[in-house]
Amino acid sequence: MRPISSTFNAGDFPDLLVGLDSPDDAAIWRLDDTRALVLTTDFFTPVVDDPYDYGAIAAANSLSDVYAMGGEPFLALNVAALPPDLDSEITTEIIRGGAEKAREAGVVIAGGHSVQDKEPKYGLVVAGFVDPRKILTKGSFRVGDRLVLTKPLGFGVTTTALKRELADPADVAEVVRWMTRLNRQAGRLAVEFGLHGATDVTGYGLLGHGLEVAQASRVRLSLNFQRIPFVSGARRYGEAWTFPGGASDNKAYFVGRVTFVPGLDEVSQMLLFDPQTSGGLLLSVPPERLADFLARAAELSQPAWEIGQVIEGAGVEVG
Repeated sequence: MRPISSTFNAGDFPDLLVGLDSPDDAAIWRLDDTRALVLTTDFFTPVVDDPYDYGAIAAANSLSDVYAMGGEPFLALNVAALPPDLDSEITTEIIRGGAEKAREAGVVIAGGHSVQDKEPKYGLVVAGFVDPRKILTKGSFRVGDRLVLTKPLGFGVTTTALKRELADPADVAEVVRWMTRLNRQAGRLAVEFGLHGATDVTGYGLLGHGLEVAQASRVRLSLNFQRIPFVSGARRYGEAWTFPGGASDNKAYFVGRVTFVPGLDEVSQMLLFDPQTSGGLLLSVPPERLADFLARAAELSQPAWEIGQVIEGAGVEVG
């Protein structure tokens, strides 16, 4: 953000390893040679009807930024904006969903802050630790690396279908399972294999976040559409055009730097701009480690799909 960058000079803060000159999924502050502090925050309005699921999804989404940096979260604070007339049972379920997801992650929620607002908003401030030598960043994707995605796409188009009362309950349940799934194991696997390039796929969709890493790493991402995984109802809801407004915003902002293979239909393109909530990690895996990485992922029951590669150039191409 320009007001921040014009106020703070990164050179004045040598222990701020990530945050000003290299904005990423979270800020990182070096404590010593083997430990750094990871700090992040996120919150949003409900994406599903069930308040418990909403709280759990919001917590998983907030925790994801720490995993995307190669860190381990340990402490969190609630951030909530709730209508004063909201039923207390609903409020309780939102907070309980977040608390139990944090506990699953080995994180303690030690208080927080709430205000009144017309529409519910909930999320977390999260602190974690990371080894400064093992940080994952958007700027560390290298030419020749293979691109691996750890969750399918289609969350936004499905949850918008839910809001329009067009979604099949089974499709909603599938998406909720993915959105409440922690990225902890995926992040740990990345660190185990000595990876350096990663981001999580959230509000900008696969293409928006792909362009962020392409720009930060000064490379081009080449995606194979046929290899990209989607949840069961994504295509059907895409054809019904239940895309959230953010999908069109993403396309308007990013499409000029994306090259699509001739013949790729508009629905397919839009599914790649679809905003994701608590999406998976996009990892840059050296080719010589790919087979072992995928084998280890399978051994751990960690989903992982190879969806493309990093090549020379700029922007993103979809073939």
